[in-house]
Amino acid sequence: MDAQNEMPTVFVSGIFNILHPGHIRLLRFARELGSRLVVAVTNDASAGSAASVPESLRLESVKSLRFVDDAFLFNGDVNVALLELRPGIVVKGREHSLMPNPETDALMSYGGRLVFGSGEAFFSSDDLIASETRSSGLGIELPNLFMSRHGITKDRLVKILDDFARLKVTVIGDIIIDEYLSCHALGMSQEDPTVVVTPIDTERFLGGSGIVAAHASGLGASSRILSVVGNDETANHVRTFLNEYQVEGFLQPDTGRPTTLKQRYRAGGQTLLRVSHLHQGNISIELQDRILERIEDLLDDTDVIIFSDFNYGALPQSLVDSISYAAKSRGILLAADSQSSSQIGNIARFTGMDLITPTEREARLALRDSDSGLVILADELRALANAQTVFLTLGPDGILVRGGTDPSTQESLTDRVEALNTHPIDVAGGGDSLLVSAALALASGASVHEAALLSSIAAAIQVSRLGNTPLRLDELKAVIGA
Repeated sequence: MDAQNEMPTVFVSGIFNILHPGHIRLLRFARELGSRLVVAVTNDASAGSAASVPESLRLESVKSLRFVDDAFLFNGDVNVALLELRPGIVVKGREHSLMPNPETDALMSYGGRLVFGSGEAFFSSDDLIASETRSSGLGIELPNLFMSRHGITKDRLVKILDDFARLKVTVIGDIIIDEYLSCHALGMSQEDPTVVVTPIDTERFLGGSGIVAAHASGLGASSRILSVVGNDETANHVRTFLNEYQVEGFLQPDTGRPTTLKQRYRAGGQTLLRVSHLHQGNISIELQDRILERIEDLLDDTDVIIFSDFNYGALPQSLVDSISYAAKSRGILLAADSQSSSQIGNIARFTGMDLITPTEREARLALRDSDSGLVILADELRALANAQTVFLTLGPDGILVRGGTDPSTQESLTDRVEALNTHPIDVAGGGDSLLVSAALALASGASVHEAALLSSIAAAIQVSRLGNTPLRLDELKAVIGA
């Protein structure tokens, strides 16, 4: 009997509409438990409206995974399949551990066992299925299957991009100057185990909420920013950049803090050391009142508000809540991102947003959940934050889209856009470009999937270069092939 073998056959079943990273993790985990992995894919007749992708394509996708030994269509009666195959182990997602599981009786009849999937937080992008793609002139690959699945055309994407010009965007949050110091490595110190370098060049970039506003301007929207700066030379760099990028700046001076400056010492294409000059305390009540007064003057001339939070104190909760309440009453689209470089940060505090774009790690921090699968994680975060749409960013594995509603089933839409640039140079600005381009797309009438694709293109362009430089509309059109 297979159940008695030292390395048994492992069995997994499901509909598998879209092979997102959560599926990859589960299947890879299952394969590691035995000598052979067999996957049963529910056929169209049994899946009914739950199957949004034809059975032949779903089966083909599962079979394309290198760690799946066999896959077949079945009618959804898992007990019949188990009694015929008699696998030693059946693997299900961790979310099923507290639910009734119909496989139990069949497994007990021959000595098989039920195992619930790992909550492993990381996985290899090498295990993702190979998608049909075509290369753009910039070397960025577009997901033809994704576009076909959702009826997305190049003409439609270009129309959405052209509509950015009618939008007025207000960005609020922590402004940053990123400074890259290129160095020549001299070698190791003779006194202590330290690398000795000589700085040879310095290059500065606008970062934080500043680059978000600059992206909006570069993409054709009318852009302004509200933030806080210190009384220092770094603040002068901020003003110079905003003027260069045609962003209207409403900068409140705070003599009690420096303008945030992040320095990166680099040699041989590698970052050797990072030094951050910043203050993380909340801005004063007086400064909050000034910002709120200014934003209220701008609301009647704003289509999109973007909160760009780096947890350095520019967005206290009371200020966020006041701005959100005033904006919602005017029908302004709200988007937010809260970057967490350590254990600090909570994207869920931005409640009622039309769009939030956390990384998987940021979502897990907000929910204190290290185990749940990605779809459940996105659903939990969406419910906690009362957000319309969540783009869960997965680094080299793209983004998981969770939000909107399928008009035929009224169920939440789920899909994944693979990473469109598989050889990034500097990933630091990918999240900012994704946030702003997705928000502008949604405000221009794009569907959730159209916004996900356009923002993935934007991120792919941004990570192809060192440092944050504003996106340009013609760059996105070039990738699309327009």
